[in-house]
Amino acid sequence: MTYINSGGVKIAVFEYNRDCGGDTVMLLHGWPLSHLIFEYQINLLIELGYHVVAVDFRGFGESDAPACGYDYNQMARDIHAVIKSLSLSCVILAGFSMGGAVALRYMRLFKGEKIKKLILLAAAAPRFTKEDGVFPYGIDKSDVDSLIEKASVDRPALCKSFVEEKLFVQPHSHAVRDWFIRIAESASGIGTIKAACALRNEDGSGDINYINLPVFIIRGEKDPVVPVSVTDYQHRIIRGSTLFSLKNSAHGIFFDELENFNNFFIKAILNN
Repeated sequence: MTYINSGGVKIAVFEYNRDCGGDTVMLLHGWPLSHLIFEYQINLLIELGYHVVAVDFRGFGESDAPACGYDYNQMARDIHAVIKSLSLSCVILAGFSMGGAVALRYMRLFKGEKIKKLILLAAAAPRFTKEDGVFPYGIDKSDVDSLIEKASVDRPALCKSFVEEKLFVQPHSHAVRDWFIRIAESASGIGTIKAACALRNEDGSGDINYINLPVFIIRGEKDPVVPVSVTDYQHRIIRGSTLFSLKNSAHGIFFDELENFNNFFIKAILNN
């Protein structure tokens, strides 16, 4: 692990196979998790000879948890700081849930600098919540308000319910569920709350206009967090995008159907 300075905030970066000579795959996690969710993708990418960069967003995992900066603009700037500090180029940028929304904001703020392809993994974009007359998809803002309220008084209970009720529909072992609960618990309280506020309030509708490269969308058809109506919208509005569906996955598509997900993920990386 190394730390990258982004405006005085230390962003934790986990880098593998730097000198392999292959393409770079950058992994951006979602709320309220960390880069650890990608363990079984990182292992696979290393075996296939890719340079892998996995980032913990500010307030999550091993990164600093400052009092501010949990809006998409700042998180996209953090990603730019990582790309610049590591001198990355030709990056395949893969973002899960909130990470997908931040990836799209990066495209807007930095004109897709150094990015060759986007992979949106159950991405909470262009909006996470419904807005009357603007965006009829996603979940209700009141549902996010409930998450924020729970995080404010009983964050361990929030982590447990999120993992058990939202991430998976497959019958995974208690050990697996406990592992993901621990990952969620590793987030800071302030990061959990303020990033949830960003998810509730941010509108990334304009971000999609800045996409001019291949985009691959992977979703779970039983996802209660980012419903299929959202990913259907992404597929319609992003010209030339490719959609892969996991029929028996909830939000945690990176593990619910692990083998099928990895097959789709590698296809997205390999295809143009």
